[in-house]
Amino acid sequence: MTLELLETGCEWRAGDVADPALWTEHLSAEEVDEIDLAIAEARRKSDDFLAIGKDDFPLPTLGPRLKAIEAELMNGRGFVLIRGLPRDRYPNDDMCLAYWGIGAHLGKPWPQNHYGHLLGDVTDQGKAPGDPTARGNELGQIGLDFHCDGSDLVGLLCLQTGVSGGRSAVCNSVALHNDLVRERPDLAQELYKPQPYDMRGEQAPGKRGWYELPVFTNHGGRLFIRLIAPYILASQRHADAPRLTDKAREALAWMTDRAESGAYSVKMDFLPGDMQFINNYHVLHGREPYEDDRDTGRVRHLKRLWLETEVLADRPAHFRRNISSHWADKKVISRLDAVG
Repeated sequence: MTLELLETGCEWRAGDVADPALWTEHLSAEEVDEIDLAIAEARRKSDDFLAIGKDDFPLPTLGPRLKAIEAELMNGRGFVLIRGLPRDRYPNDDMCLAYWGIGAHLGKPWPQNHYGHLLGDVTDQGKAPGDPTARGNELGQIGLDFHCDGSDLVGLLCLQTGVSGGRSAVCNSVALHNDLVRERPDLAQELYKPQPYDMRGEQAPGKRGWYELPVFTNHGGRLFIRLIAPYILASQRHADAPRLTDKAREALAWMTDRAESGAYSVKMDFLPGDMQFINNYHVLHGREPYEDDRDTGRVRHLKRLWLETEVLADRPAHFRRNISSHWADKKVISRLDAVG
């Protein structure tokens, strides 16, 4: 295949996004009042989040602003921090409903795991880092390397911070792709080939424990990326999984080293009530290590959405929602006990 530089207008590097004012959207008092009214309207319809869609959570002023944010996520910088949702104003369930309703204006929810979670949790769930079934959202305290999630957009809502640490980091994977094409086209070519990914034990009964997907896909001149290097490497625990080539390992190391270099990334603190939304195809995300204190109730707890955006008229087959997947057999709102 012929390699191309893709979506160069979406490239950025650390210096381009150093000013938080560029990517922080502050909710006005009027918009927060509008969210209050939308919560009440949604409650009148149903106590079941799954019954609440965009039309059931009316945001006449904020809604158009969210549509502009959605367009920027898919065709521009690729990430945003929305600040100003007052954490102390809402009980946990109303906080999550506000987030669910705002998310509905950005896309349709996708299941995040074999439990069918449409609204999930990112908090310490007692899994050990060496557990072959552990996923990043279940691991506490440790940092997470840059990676993608399995949807068009990923959203995170901060319910509570830990004692210290835990800054979120985002990294521009468009610039990484294009620099790899510029500097090492042989490695870029390798990542356009299907690579094996570990299923983390979440495959359907009797199915294989890995799947194949290219890291890079050029679809009509638009770049699609799925990069979870630890899952690719972990696929090798399955005897029937394709063996990684030396080129693939070198390419993954190049991507990881560059992503972690700081040249393509920016870090941000989460405050309770903050919402972060990311374009998974253009932006990788990770986090710094953090410390919890369960004795005092200071436990880092985020809620997560995976969303299908309306901005994309088309996407590669392997990035379309698989409604026949066992992940979609049931739809569930995860309600882990939230501290605070």
